[in-house]
Amino acid sequence: MNETTPPPPGAPRVALTSGPDITHGPASGHQVALTFHGQGPVHLAEEIMAACATAEAGITVFAVGTWLVQNPRIGRQLVAAGHEVGNHTWSHQQMKQLSAAQAVDEAVRGAAALTAAIGTSGWWFRPSGTQRSTAVIRAAALEAGYHRCISYDVDPQDFLDPGARAVRQRTLQAVRGGSIVSLHFGHQGTVEALPHVLEGLHAKGLQPVTLSTMLRDA
Repeated sequence: MNETTPPPPGAPRVALTSGPDITHGPASGHQVALTFHGQGPVHLAEEIMAACATAEAGITVFAVGTWLVQNPRIGRQLVAAGHEVGNHTWSHQQMKQLSAAQAVDEAVRGAAALTAAIGTSGWWFRPSGTQRSTAVIRAAALEAGYHRCISYDVDPQDFLDPGARAVRQRTLQAVRGGSIVSLHFGHQGTVEALPHVLEGLHAKGLQPVTLSTMLRDA
């Protein structure tokens, strides 16, 4: 598919064009994208989905392929709840340290796991072990069918388990219209912080939506 091909229904045009990492959406809008690195205990993921359902919030989960294989229902549960699922590689390696062939394998196998779980490989790829892609990573993503890698502009570093209060404060202090927030499944502090983050976003007049929704007109 080239850049002049009309996007299929539901596809943001930016997802079908080559370019640098996407770090944020339209700054003039009121939408934000809460993105989660998808792995860890399923019951914590389900608690996050419950909080999102209460707040009528959409999220984007970049799922690790091995996690999807080990938990075959979680991808379908996310999609059924109105969320979006993207590719976060097959086994969450430090991608900057991989050879070109190894990077392709991680991207392609991750896409295959996603397709097996939800019937599509999705529009977006987020490399593991790095906030920014490299030329090698972007080539691997393209080999797997992804034109764009997704980065972020808000990182509360919840994966370091700083506690729910810190996750909430760091997120709400930094978030703006168009922000892409990096969060993680598998961390209790994130689960505890999320309802308060969602309340804070509402107070700021910001709406959490899926990445594709926010980038629809980008």
